[in-house]
Amino acid sequence: MMRGKEQLSNFQIAMMIMLFEIGSTPLFFIGAKAKQDAWLAMLIAAGFGLLTLWLFLSIQNRQPNQNLIGILQIYFGRIFGSIIGLTYILYFSYESMRNVRDFGELMAVSLLSNTPMFITMLIVILIAAYGIYQGVEVIFRMAEVLLPIVFISYLILILLIFITDIAHFEMLAPVMENGFLPVLNAAFPDIVSFPFGQMIVFLMFWHYCSKQGNPRKVSFLAYIAVAALLIFLNVMNIAVLGPGLAGISALPLLQVVQLISFIKVFERMDPFMTLLIYIGLFMKMIIFYLCAVLGLSQLTGKSYRFWIVPIGAVIFGTSFLEPNYTIHISLGFTISLKLFTVFQMIIPVGLGLTMLLMNKKAVGKSQ
Repeated sequence: MMRGKEQLSNFQIAMMIMLFEIGSTPLFFIGAKAKQDAWLAMLIAAGFGLLTLWLFLSIQNRQPNQNLIGILQIYFGRIFGSIIGLTYILYFSYESMRNVRDFGELMAVSLLSNTPMFITMLIVILIAAYGIYQGVEVIFRMAEVLLPIVFISYLILILLIFITDIAHFEMLAPVMENGFLPVLNAAFPDIVSFPFGQMIVFLMFWHYCSKQGNPRKVSFLAYIAVAALLIFLNVMNIAVLGPGLAGISALPLLQVVQLISFIKVFERMDPFMTLLIYIGLFMKMIIFYLCAVLGLSQLTGKSYRFWIVPIGAVIFGTSFLEPNYTIHISLGFTISLKLFTVFQMIIPVGLGLTMLLMNKKAVGKSQ
C-alpha cells in the first residue's frame, strides 16, 4: 500500500473521473437497441449512476482511510472479505484486458495496420506497467495534463459538426416511439454498467485524498460534467448517422468525424479522433490495471510493485483468448455487462446495508 507516501488533491480526483468516464465510451453507440431514444436511455442510466456514485461515496465516507478491499475485509470478515476482494481483482484485471484488446484492434484498423497486433498491445502494457511503477500520484497527474486536451478536442469536434451542418436533429424524433419500456431495457443494466457503474474503481483511490480534501462534491460535479458530454456525443451519433446506421457501425463516432469537411482545412479528422480514443482507452486500462495491483497488494501484504509484472502478464495473455473482435464485442455487451452489475451494484448495496446494520448495533450497545 502507498497510503502514507502519496496524496491526491480534489482537482486530481475530478480530472481522473472525467478522463476515466470518457475512456472508451465514445468508441461505441451506447444504447443502440433504443434506436433514436439512445440518448434518453443514456440520460436515465446516468441518473441511476448518480445514485450508485452516492452509494460509493457513502461507503468511503464511513471508512475514509481504507480502500475497497480493506472495507470489504472490515465488514465481511477477514476471510470472506478477502474472497470477495479477490473477485474484484479478477474483475479489474478483466476490464483492463478488454481495453488492451480494444486498443490493439483499433490500432490494427487505423494507424498501424501492418504492425502485428500483439506488438502494439505489448507496448501499451509495458507503458502502463512503467506508469504504475511510478505510483498513484504520477498516474493522476497524467489526467491533469491529458483531460484539458481531450475535453477541448471533443468540444472542437462538436463545433465543427455544427459548422459543417451535417447534424440533422430531426433524426431524434419521434421520441419514445415504442413507449418507455424499450428505453428502460436499453438503460438497465447495460448503460448503467458501462460506463457509469465503473465508478466503483474510485473506491480504490478516494482514500488517497489529502486530509484537507473532501472528494464528495468534486466527484459529483465531475460525474455530471462528463455524463453531459457523453450523452451529447450520443446525440451527435444519431443526428449525423441516423439511428439505423449508428447502430450497425463498428466505430460510429469515427464515421461521424470522417464526414467533417470545412474550408478544405479541417478534413480527414479521423486520425485526430483516433488519437483521442487511444488516450481514453489507455487511461481506462491503466486505472483498472492499477486497481488490480493495489488490491492484490492489500490482500497479500506485499509491495504493489511486486505484482505489476505478474498482473500485467495475465492481462496481456488473456487479451488473446477471444478469437476475434466480433466475439470480443459480443461478450462485452451481453454476458459481461450483466455480470458486472454484481460488482458495481449488488455487492456495494450489500456492503452499504451491512455498514448501516453494524452502525445501528454499535449505537444500540452504546445507549
